[in-house]
Amino acid sequence: MTDTDDPTPKQRFPLPKDWTFDAAIASNLLNRHGHGGFLGLEYRGHGADWVELALPWREDLVGVPATGVLASGPIISLLDNVTSLSMWARREVFSPQATLDVRIDYVRAATPGKTLIARGECYQLKRSIGFVRGIAHEGDPQDPVAHAAGTFMLTES
Repeated sequence: MTDTDDPTPKQRFPLPKDWTFDAAIASNLLNRHGHGGFLGLEYRGHGADWVELALPWREDLVGVPATGVLASGPIISLLDNVTSLSMWARREVFSPQATLDVRIDYVRAATPGKTLIARGECYQLKRSIGFVRGIAHEGDPQDPVAHAAGTFMLTES
């Protein structure tokens, strides 16, 4: 039997059959390089359907130097990353998915010099789509900087 004869879908990311997704390992791997690596995203914790990451404040991520407030781009990336990871945590598998939509509602400006903490949760999972929400704050979830709501499409079942 050749690869073309095999009716089972191939894993795009070859992993052992008994491997279960671990958000700590995945976050550390994904955020070591690329966009997450550039931003300096840091893993903080996870559960069955949630993940928490941090974005340390850096001067080169500031939007307007006179204010010292983080630009919106790094905050959007933080929330997109943490909600994406929450999908994999809930599914317990690392497989391709695509961000269909992420809505970010800014509640207030981030405080200059403070690390942002984001928690993403996958609160609903269907056959080909997942629904997520997230919050970014500086240590007190009751005083958020931004809220996120989004959907991710599973690109392989």
